[in-house]
Amino acid sequence: MTYAERLPVPVPARPPVHNLSSLLTELVNGTSGPGVDVREMLNAIGRRSYGPILLLLGFMALSPLTIIPGATWLVAFITLLMATQIVIGRRKPWLPARVLKVEFPREALVNGVEWARPFVSGIDGIVKPRLVFLTESPFVQIVALVCIAAALITFPLGLIPFGPLLPGLTIFLFGLALTARDGVVLLISGLMLAAGFWLLFQLGDNVTSALQHMLDAVKRWIG
Repeated sequence: MTYAERLPVPVPARPPVHNLSSLLTELVNGTSGPGVDVREMLNAIGRRSYGPILLLLGFMALSPLTIIPGATWLVAFITLLMATQIVIGRRKPWLPARVLKVEFPREALVNGVEWARPFVSGIDGIVKPRLVFLTESPFVQIVALVCIAAALITFPLGLIPFGPLLPGLTIFLFGLALTARDGVVLLISGLMLAAGFWLLFQLGDNVTSALQHMLDAVKRWIG
């Protein structure tokens, strides 16, 4: 074996995620096997930028992946961690090792991608770099608070059928805005959050009742 043959073969860099279409493509092409964990999904789309990660989380929050028990709250928890890191100015995203090991059936991921395909061209045709200064510091830290609020109200709304859709849409639009550097979409995400709070207010009694039933079930299980 010659010296040249012993050299490591360079791994081609994955193309950067810049819109929804590229995100879905990398999710499918960058994962394999019957199961896919959070680490593998983040590696597929790139772990060094907040935009694609939040776009992925928003996609997961709106896709059929949320039928998996606990998926809605897991997405909200990861979103809370990501948005908090933006607020405090952390340059690279970080997640606990335990979260990175959480696994989903890859078939559910692929089905979610196929479910989203009809909407991709329409969404990508709308977004473009606009009001770019809103996607940069210090404005992005302020808007990240919107994402934190969206993640927080997902926990109670997750007890109501279809309740997490509005905060999920907020997270999706926030990630899309950062990825495409579209400040207009960033402003729209704020409107979605306002609608989410309105929904939480309207469903307050139902949420309280659902929480009480959950607490009663936990007490019976412990007892």
